[in-house]
Amino acid sequence: MTQTADPGAAAPPATTGLSPVERRELAERILLYAIVAALLIWLATRLFVDPTTWFTTLLNGLNNGALYALIALGYTMVYGIIELINFSHGDLFMLATVTSGIFMITWLGAEEWGLDTFLIMLLTLVVVMTLAAGLNTAAERVAYRRLRRAPKLAPLITAVGLSFIYQWAGIRLNGSGPKNWTRLLGDEGFFIGPVEVRWTTVIVIGVTVPLLLLMTFIVQRTRQGKAMRATAQDQDAARLMGINVDRTIAFTFALGGALAGAAGLLWLQSIGNTRYDAGFQLGLIAFTAAVLGGIGNLNGAVIGGVLIGLIQAYNETFGFGQKWDQTVVFGILIFLMVFKPEGLLGKRTTEKV
Repeated sequence: MTQTADPGAAAPPATTGLSPVERRELAERILLYAIVAALLIWLATRLFVDPTTWFTTLLNGLNNGALYALIALGYTMVYGIIELINFSHGDLFMLATVTSGIFMITWLGAEEWGLDTFLIMLLTLVVVMTLAAGLNTAAERVAYRRLRRAPKLAPLITAVGLSFIYQWAGIRLNGSGPKNWTRLLGDEGFFIGPVEVRWTTVIVIGVTVPLLLLMTFIVQRTRQGKAMRATAQDQDAARLMGINVDRTIAFTFALGGALAGAAGLLWLQSIGNTRYDAGFQLGLIAFTAAVLGGIGNLNGAVIGGVLIGLIQAYNETFGFGQKWDQTVVFGILIFLMVFKPEGLLGKRTTEKV
């Protein structure tokens, strides 16, 4: 027997329609894309109006962004392993800037560029990376390791306390005020068409890119890197598989400290001055870069650092000016967190209760 539909019955829900949550996510995505498109159009307009200044600003942004990326990697690696926001990392970078100046200029007497100065800079790079790695590893062994099973607030407060200790050391080494150092390359460079490329920018990028590639190789291709990834997923399971978790975490702190040391030397040659409190601001910017790219994601930290460097550079040249740098950067971060809280390359996760 054939059944006829009841005209009074409610119609079945449409299977092709979007739920309210999906419609909201679609609207947010469209709004985000529209804002990004508007920014790109604005940048393209600036490029058409003044291409020389545009490309010079691009180089300055890449220079600072590469340094932010080196510092941000230290944050994101430690967080990816033990979920600790190591707020003392910025002040470790500050100590590296001061130590670089003392060792390279005060002790070894580097004053002007030459072959001997180049060798001194390489030696300084090795020394400051080693010292920063050792100090970061010692902090993990003495302070953080004992608090690994403690509530998360305890190691966080410990990290803040370590940052004050580093600042005290910075005052003892550098003084309470800013200190100027000789920039071995100064503002010299070469021209590509009308655009001047400073040798300092070449050295910063030339050192940063190989270090980042080496870091990626260590994490993705080596036995120790596999141990780091296993420890990040489940420490107890990693122990059952024969991995020395304590040594793996210490190795992660050493890598992060070494990168902060390299950033300290490069920052000294780029900016030419040191401050005992510089680690707070630059560490905050680097942490923002790690969050922007996706905390715990190495590639995301690099992308976040470069993006912040570019945002600051273009804002100073074409936007609101240097005094609005932090407002613009954190405004963009807040906006992104609203629409994509996991960051650009981060993965959205749910916490089980």
